[in-house]
Amino acid sequence: MEIKIGVRNIGRELNIETDQTAEQIEKNLREAGDDGLLVIEATQGRRILLPAGSIGYIELGQEHARPVGFGFSGE
Repeated sequence: MEIKIGVRNIGRELNIETDQTAEQIEKNLREAGDDGLLVIEATQGRRILLPAGSIGYIELGQEHARPVGFGFSGE
């Protein structure tokens, strides 16, 4: 799933690809509160740590992206 995070006082948003579900991200954000850290397990083994109080918004994308490609009909 793709996550876009807007950070306060920063003009660019963070784009993160993760295998976590939307429910897991929401739960982690609630647990972080205003003073804690939001921890996101990104793909390729990265961990993103964000101070929860600095988050302006979080946009959650589709959890299961549809595969893109060309089919072969065999005709």
